[in-house]
Amino acid sequence: MGRTFYAVTDTPADDLKPSFRSDVTVELVKHSAADSDVLWAARVSTAGEQSLDELGKDPERSKGLINYLMRDRHGSPFEHNSMTFFISAPIFVFREFMRHRVGWSYNEESGRYRELQPVFYVPDESRKLVQQGRPGQYRFVEGTQAQQELVGRVMEDAYVHAYEAYREMLAAGVAREVARSVLPVGLFSSMYATCNARSLMHFLGLRTQHELARVPSFPQREIEMVGEKMEAEWARLMPLTYAAFNANGRVAP
Repeated sequence: MGRTFYAVTDTPADDLKPSFRSDVTVELVKHSAADSDVLWAARVSTAGEQSLDELGKDPERSKGLINYLMRDRHGSPFEHNSMTFFISAPIFVFREFMRHRVGWSYNEESGRYRELQPVFYVPDESRKLVQQGRPGQYRFVEGTQAQQELVGRVMEDAYVHAYEAYREMLAAGVAREVARSVLPVGLFSSMYATCNARSLMHFLGLRTQHELARVPSFPQREIEMVGEKMEAEWARLMPLTYAAFNANGRVAP
């Protein structure tokens, strides 16, 4: 039941057909992020300016310093870096995402200024569909085959009808910012999101589940999918900082 998405480019408006996908896109567009950024920021308080060669003389000391900063929650040295991601995901993911405000910058595509493409989210069979238990103590379990088929059929039908209504209003001359009101939150949007390591750690602590987490979290699966992809990119850029984050219970400093 997994969906494959093919980007729509240079397609005449009258030929646009809804497409469905069950994944998300996360691309690291640019960055200035390394473990040395943390070390420079931390050591300036006691040693002043240092060269990269000086920082690299004692790798174990550097590793220990980063772990100390993480463990004792000296957070500001983790802010002297930057990562910019391109993200494509359903609108409901972005509405959760933008609750993270400190240390984040966002620019999202606008339905006021462009005609929105008919790309919609439909979960695949790996997505648990049934919620059990009361708020604060609930869990999700797999749905039945009938429920999976129902979700796919109903979502796709609703998306098609909504997009037809949207296009009908546009064809009649209704402004894009008015016509977009009929589109559902399962529509895919795209944005650039820029953060530093400290703000990303706060995000991951809330929006991912992990066996090493000291504080449990219960994220919606779709935003966790975004978080997992961002985490993989960050782990490659700042391996010592990432290891210290995991070693100290995935609690942001």
